Amino acid sequence: MSVQITIPSPGESVTEVTVGVWLKNDGDWVEQDEAICEIESDKATLEVGSPAAGVLHASAEVGTELEVGAVLGTIDTDTKQSAAAKKAGSGKTPSKKVDSKSPEAAETTATETAADAPGASNARASTMARKLAEEKGVNLDSIPGSGPAGRIMKADVLSAAVESIPAAAPSTPAPAAAKPAAAPAPPAPPAAMPGSRGVRRERMTKLRQRIAERLVASQHNAAMLTTFNEVDMTAVMATRSSHKEGFEKKHGVRLGFMSFFLKASVSALKNYPKVNAYIVEKEIEYHDYCDIAVAVGTDRGLVVPVIRNAEALGFAQLEGTIGDFARRAREGSLGVDEMTGGTFTVSNGGVYGSMMSTPILNPPQSGILGMHGIKKRAVEDPDHPGQIVLRPMMYLAFSYDHRIIDGTEAVSFLKHIKECIEDPTRLMLDM
Repeated sequence: MSVQITIPSPGESVTEVTVGVWLKNDGDWVEQDEAICEIESDKATLEVGSPAAGVLHASAEVGTELEVGAVLGTIDTDTKQSAAAKKAGSGKTPSKKVDSKSPEAAETTATETAADAPGASNARASTMARKLAEEKGVNLDSIPGSGPAGRIMKADVLSAAVESIPAAAPSTPAPAAAKPAAAPAPPAPPAAMPGSRGVRRERMTKLRQRIAERLVASQHNAAMLTTFNEVDMTAVMATRSSHKEGFEKKHGVRLGFMSFFLKASVSALKNYPKVNAYIVEKEIEYHDYCDIAVAVGTDRGLVVPVIRNAEALGFAQLEGTIGDFARRAREGSLGVDEMTGGTFTVSNGGVYGSMMSTPILNPPQSGILGMHGIKKRAVEDPDHPGQIVLRPMMYLAFSYDHRIIDGTEAVSFLKHIKECIEDPTRLMLDM
């Protein structure tokens, strides 16, 4: 009996997905509920489990866009596991299906059985890349891969082969001879240009397509403006340094800077409710709660999981939630509902070394706070006016929708956050 593998619904608003990576090969024996394939929606990447135990017969190509409920393949439950294992051990391991239109289809569909040969390199590489590496005498273990999941492709081997060509040694003048001089030798051919000139294309994931659509729509549909300020991190850094060990020992999570900025954002949102509001047609929709989205960068793209009712959470709860989101974002296990909604967004580009940027609104939100790197700069000592000292400073950027938020409100909102960070006791006293 054959059991169909159908695409589950990732969420209410998702009607179409892209077939990602087959985690099992065609003809493999799989157990019930074992992950066999990944599907990509505009919200997240999800795993599809096997509906029954049996032999997998995959029919959907990688990169194909299918509707929710479509058939990915079948599971043959009549074949016994021993027979399937015997077939799998015959040396003909089926390859994963890929998009035949991809420029790298010939490489990515090739099997990697050569990697199991005695003395073979353990590097992830396509068969074409391995064959070329043997011909050129290139060590695969020393080449960074540019393909999916770091796989070494043919272009990577070609580039490494060119770079490994030794420079020609300078010629030594021949000694004078009694015989008449020979005709001049033809000029040497020009040396090969170093570096690779390969070109490759890969399909945008559903998540990346959705990110692109939303960012373009944000700039087209909002009157976006950005205001800047700088904040002295001395007090927050001193507070964190004094209490981080005790905080971690009691709560089991590390005390970072993000919880201070989330608390400061909550305080500012309460004082300036338009920043926490949406424009819905010709009306302003206010929210009496603070659902703060936190931007998290992953290999698949930027995701913004939402901390619900952040105004009701303490420092330890905020830090624990942020850590959990970051871990599951890297694993690709965040649910669609966890990345839906949000009334305000905080983005920390400082962790990547950003000094200054203008964050883009996350529609339909009206505001987003951008944090940046902490650098020591010469500023006036607040305790001794007229004297210059080095202080750890951070630039803050607040992008807002000018249709709903006036410039005065925007500047005051960012100034409120600055004051809370420079005097953390305001957060404890809810000021």
